[in-house]
Amino acid sequence: MQSTKPYLIRAIHEWCADQGFTPYLAVKVDATTRVPREFVKEGEIVLNVGLEATHQLLMGNEEITFQARFGGRAFPVVVPIERVSAIYASENGEGMAFEVTEKPVADLAGDIPAEKSRRKDAGDASAPKPDRVSVRPVLTRVK
Repeated sequence: MQSTKPYLIRAIHEWCADQGFTPYLAVKVDATTRVPREFVKEGEIVLNVGLEATHQLLMGNEEITFQARFGGRAFPVVVPIERVSAIYASENGEGMAFEVTEKPVADLAGDIPAEKSRRKDAGDASAPKPDRVSVRPVLTRVK
């Protein structure tokens, strides 16, 4: 069964547009996310996904793509749906938050199975451990 997440993201985006609000997308950046890295802070970026701020905005079931200007330069943005942590109206903060689970680096690279990666790191105390901290989703009631 498909996730409800992309449908909820599109619904909140449409609600923001109908209300005259500016929709912002909070994204946990990783190797699968294409955003200008100089604007990423502590592994996260907040993107204005309003119709005036984006060009060729496509909100699909797997990813969100658009072009936007960052520091005066056009940049093609690609955000996998699984990396979206929230969508909300910048004017009042109303919106919805989502859980983003962190994947081990080996899973992202696709070269070492996760199980082998964990066993290899298990005996080495100096090996970096993947960050598996995630924020529980919070449902905000929109009236």
